[in-house]
Amino acid sequence: MKCEQLRQEFMEAVLSGTQSVSPETQDHLRTCPACAGELASLQQTMSLLDEWQAPEPNPYFMTRLQARVREETLAPKRTWFARLHRPALAAAAAVLIALGVSLLDLNPFDNDSNTLATNGGAVSKAVSANPVTDLQYLDKNADLFADFDALDGQSSTE
Repeated sequence: MKCEQLRQEFMEAVLSGTQSVSPETQDHLRTCPACAGELASLQQTMSLLDEWQAPEPNPYFMTRLQARVREETLAPKRTWFARLHRPALAAAAAVLIALGVSLLDLNPFDNDSNTLATNGGAVSKAVSANPVTDLQYLDKNADLFADFDALDGQSSTE
């Protein structure tokens, strides 16, 4: 008999005695010192638990318990407003955070998102409202576009 199968029958052997277990189990207990030791340890533990006496409760236990119950029943109950106080504060904080994030997305400090070149400190913007504006933009950034052409020429020679 395997030790694992025997361990499943330990509680039955401890509670009803080793006489009520099968002869195969008794033979295994005689031949396996590990299982026999474990069964003896369980029997010793159960005998100690049988001898154990529950301590007497404190004589003032019931008095204290009744006082606590009385305090709970007489305590003022929280109103619906008091229950909603913390969630309302949390919701207000979430709205303020969302408002702050949305204001950051507007980004009023970076109005030059279309900037391509600077000519002597003057910022040029890529605004294509009409063909005249496009031609003026190309004229202002002619040096920049010439540098791009020079870079294109260098990359093709390499």
